[in-house]
Amino acid sequence: MGISKSDPVIIVGGGAFGLSTALHLSLRGYTNITVFEQDGQIPSRYSAANDLNKIMRVEYEDPFYTDLAVEAINAWKTPLFAPHFHQTGFLHCVSEKAPEKAVATLKRFQAAAERHSQMAKYVSSIQGQEDIRQLCWQLDGSLPGWNGYFNRYDGYVHSANALTAVYRATQGRGVRFFLGEGAGAVDKVVYENTPRGRKSNGIRTKAGRFHPASLVIVAAGAAATRLVPEIGTQVVAKSWSVAHVQLTDEETSALRGIPVTYARDLGFFFEPDPKTNLLKLCPMGGGYINTDPSTGLSCPPQSLAERGFLPHEDEIRLRQLLRQSLPALSDRALVKKSLCWFADTSDSDFIVDYVPQTSSSVILLSGDSGHGFKMFPIVGRWIGELLESPNDQQQIPRWSWKAPKPETKSSNWGGDVSWRLGETRELAEVQRSRTSKL
Repeated sequence: MGISKSDPVIIVGGGAFGLSTALHLSLRGYTNITVFEQDGQIPSRYSAANDLNKIMRVEYEDPFYTDLAVEAINAWKTPLFAPHFHQTGFLHCVSEKAPEKAVATLKRFQAAAERHSQMAKYVSSIQGQEDIRQLCWQLDGSLPGWNGYFNRYDGYVHSANALTAVYRATQGRGVRFFLGEGAGAVDKVVYENTPRGRKSNGIRTKAGRFHPASLVIVAAGAAATRLVPEIGTQVVAKSWSVAHVQLTDEETSALRGIPVTYARDLGFFFEPDPKTNLLKLCPMGGGYINTDPSTGLSCPPQSLAERGFLPHEDEIRLRQLLRQSLPALSDRALVKKSLCWFADTSDSDFIVDYVPQTSSSVILLSGDSGHGFKMFPIVGRWIGELLESPNDQQQIPRWSWKAPKPETKSSNWGGDVSWRLGETRELAEVQRSRTSKL
């Protein structure tokens, strides 16, 4: 396409991928960048990244992603991002009742960490309760059969605070923002017919205003299919549960510095946040989708209120996790419960490519698949590289737009990915179950 650095560029979505893109394009000299976000604030309440914290795990079964994550962790140590990175370590275990798939996944992750030249010296095996107590005395539960490894190279990032920092940095670099339902909610990407085919010339907001652009970058997370329906089921809106325990100042202090603790068959939790005294917990499971029967596409619920609950099956899993690790908290009330919606791909690869038949005027940046926030400091660079690639071609095949595959009847969409556990369920089914219990 060959746009100039002064041409108008519109980014749809003010979450992690959109903000990172705005930052990196401004650093590359693009001077006419506008971000549209449907929420009236950043961090956006619609963004999966508007969260207390995210795991900064570097090891992957796939060396390609391990290398990327190592690059990302180095970027987290630069001035803009460093205040939000906490290298507390990553305790990765399975319990005595873990299914074989969980055990095998953990072993592959450990092997990946141990063979990486930069990481290996930070990794140690964990065999039971005594090993865990040696590195984290606060975990005073029975820890039945827990074994795995501890990686001191890893940790977590404070995601909402990092979004705020990059938002301010991009504003300082001249990036414009339209926020809220009236100005920032995008209804559609607008196209015109040219002698060379269909081409976008901008976007139209839900309020009806047209904004011209030479390039539209859709970084709308779980809502991507609403703006780029031709993606089909390459991208699916999916959610996992999040809940918190409200601690006292003393309880927060007592748990200061604990590693990210992940029992792969149960769930994980983080060091409590010192400002809010919240201990964040996430259950492990197949997650939830929200399929529209008329289109077959999964989109997140339009209302934020529909996201604000914790499915019963996930609460059971979290109670079990706490009972085994931090038993004093196992019966404590769970607060700030929600479903965190993200854009998932069946192979868990990102999509960073031009939308076909748009004359290289629309780019889709999507598919964080629940593990993308660790890449926040570097993901926007991938858009800059795509814009400068020969013949507008994505040079990394796994991130390219893929031809639609025949639909299958399997309910466990994306279940072939080795590290995923559990069956994916429909949100409507979970909501019916919830209503019946009230």
